[in-house]
Amino acid sequence: QVQLEESGGGLVQAGGSLRVSCAASGLTFSRYAMGWFRQAPGKEREFVGTILGSADTAFYASSVKGRFTISRENARNTVYLQMNSLKPEDTAIYYCAASLRGWPTRVSEYEYWGQGTQVTVSS
Repeated sequence: QVQLEESGGGLVQAGGSLRVSCAASGLTFSRYAMGWFRQAPGKEREFVGTILGSADTAFYASSVKGRFTISRENARNTVYLQMNSLKPEDTAIYYCAASLRGWPTRVSEYEYWGQGTQVTVSS
């Protein structure tokens, strides 16, 4: 079975940095685009960014572009989200997800999801 597990969340001050990770198992990792989404209390889950399966290509939501960077290590079945210049509005549960779609940016385009990791940015 497929399993995605996020880690690395925590509390950070505004302006700080944090890296969260997602370890995948049970799938051919390099075939999947790996996305990051986030969900704050009372809000819908929103797209953060994605990185394509084996291509050196990533794209991001405008709200995080220039601050967040996604990378992956296919040999370790792991994808990362490096978050810099964090703002209180970045506070959310961060989820990783796997998709076989070409340029997936929507929740409905992802087949598998992790349980999420909490990121809290204090002011």
